[in-house]
Amino acid sequence: MYPVDVGPQYEGERIRKGEFQVEFGGPSVSHKGELATVRGLDEVEHDKITVTGPDIKDLPEGYSGSFFIKLDVAGEALEKDMEAVLERRIHQYINYIEGVFHMAQRSDVWIRIHKNSFKNGLNSLEHVGRILIDLYTAELPVIEKMSLEFATDPARVQELLGGAMKVYKERDERMKGLREEDVEEFYGCVLCQSFAPTHVCVITPERVGLCGAVSWYDGRAATKVDPEGAQFAIPKGNLVDEEGIGYDNVNEVVAERTMGESTRFSLHSALSYPHTSCGCFEAIVFYIPEVDGFGIVSRDFVGSTVVGNPFSTLAGMASGGKQNEGYLGVGVQYLSSPKFLIGDGGYSRVAWMPSTLKELVQESVSEGLLDKIATEKDVQNVDELTEFMQNAGRL
Repeated sequence: MYPVDVGPQYEGERIRKGEFQVEFGGPSVSHKGELATVRGLDEVEHDKITVTGPDIKDLPEGYSGSFFIKLDVAGEALEKDMEAVLERRIHQYINYIEGVFHMAQRSDVWIRIHKNSFKNGLNSLEHVGRILIDLYTAELPVIEKMSLEFATDPARVQELLGGAMKVYKERDERMKGLREEDVEEFYGCVLCQSFAPTHVCVITPERVGLCGAVSWYDGRAATKVDPEGAQFAIPKGNLVDEEGIGYDNVNEVVAERTMGESTRFSLHSALSYPHTSCGCFEAIVFYIPEVDGFGIVSRDFVGSTVVGNPFSTLAGMASGGKQNEGYLGVGVQYLSSPKFLIGDGGYSRVAWMPSTLKELVQESVSEGLLDKIATEKDVQNVDELTEFMQNAGRL
């Protein structure tokens, strides 16, 4: 039925540089994204798959370019709250396809198609669309109709991305004002265990999933869509760590879901029992011992950080489902959380971040402190950062 095999056994498959026929998105491409939208039953033409722009077979070997996946679904039992959950399933189901790699989410997506799968007949995005529709409708019966558009035309990608960015922002705004103390349960996600078998994501009202795509509301919606799926409720239990914020029942779930690899999470600390990471995180917090502070770098930052390592190198230290003190993968929205690294001093310990991130979080940092956080425009290495911190009166 399909040109290549399909199944969960292919999750976690990596496709290296030189092995792919084409790639879409990724760190070197500025415009990419994916969006799921719940619509009325009369608004979706079931099984419709559209490719806007050159298809896989039309592109040269080694091609890298813009990309967007537009997914529209309809069903009597579907709600708007379920959109982000359905969107995140793109990651899971594309990785079911032999020789296809999908990483990250929202406007950070990265897809590679292996040369062998291309040779075996996977030469059209329509094949990918057919597989996605079959998987979605088979595993999620609440979906009655579904259509897909794959955009590779740069102009169309920019058009779709512009609308998607507004939706992402609206979703993030919903979380403002809700606190961990206001709820009795958090949500867990093990969607990325195919890449990091000992990782589990704990999502709270003040701690978005590392991928940035699953909020507390999304976790709640996910349990309605698929009660036996990758997202699940975690009654938080009793507070047992007041500094880094940790709960006894959360720790029990962490121990179970990580197969004993981790037994305790401080939900808001990078130095003491840090939350594990997979590889889909939007940003990385990393400790800089020379200034006893933290750097933060997002996936879209190009070049070396203040410690001399690019995002990709730091990602290797933060990922893999291991608790590596001083390295923490996070969702960008978490940088604006009132509990951001509260166990480590919050922004009073942040020494460096890219200028784009600094602008993004300016409303979450006191004005006097914001000017004392260096960016790539201020310093180029740790020695210069040390001098900057001394001049700012922070050392």
